[in-house]
Amino acid sequence: MNDLNNEIVAKARLQREKREQGYREKALKMYPHICGRCSREFSRENLHELTVHHRDHNHDNNPDDGSNWELLCLYCHDNEHQRQLEAQNGNSSVSEDKSTSATFNPFADLKGMMDKDK
Repeated sequence: MNDLNNEIVAKARLQREKREQGYREKALKMYPHICGRCSREFSRENLHELTVHHRDHNHDNNPDDGSNWELLCLYCHDNEHQRQLEAQNGNSSVSEDKSTSATFNPFADLKGMMDKDK
């Protein structure tokens, strides 16, 4: 029974990897090698750090026009999925919580400081 389970898991992983290679290759041909969030550019040397994110979070939804994909770097991709998990759990993100946002503005009196130097 254990061998059967291992075989099923191995087959499922192989199918997933094959499916991912298909849409990843299409997305890399279709879009510039730039993260859609932080605008970091990728070259051949670090292209493995650029991932295909499914906008609707359904990895089986892979239309040929790429409308469900966006290229994100590893960091932005992880952040996107973390935000989704927090939203599902009813947690608000720190950026949405106005009570924890910064209130100090170092440029508030920039004109006055510049006039003082004259």
